[in-house]
Amino acid sequence: MTSKIKPLADRVLIKVSEAETTTQSGIIIPDNAQEKPQKGTVMAVGNGIKDQPITVKVGDTVLYGKYAGTELKHEGEEFIIMKESDIFAII
Repeated sequence: MTSKIKPLADRVLIKVSEAETTTQSGIIIPDNAQEKPQKGTVMAVGNGIKDQPITVKVGDTVLYGKYAGTELKHEGEEFIIMKESDIFAII
């Protein structure tokens, strides 16, 4: 599946998490009011660049910026490919 996509240099491929469809109190959020998720799971990583190895690994759940990376669809799934520096944290 995603093994066909191999990021280069300091790029990371992230599978976007599903948007929240209900609030904690159980209220259903309509599709047009759902916020774009800002977290996902690392699916593939590049080799890094000179003197800066990649610190995230496949399987990590990460938080990233709202406008970070480039969105793409592959085999019906949504992914974002971005520089590792656009990732804020591993959760």
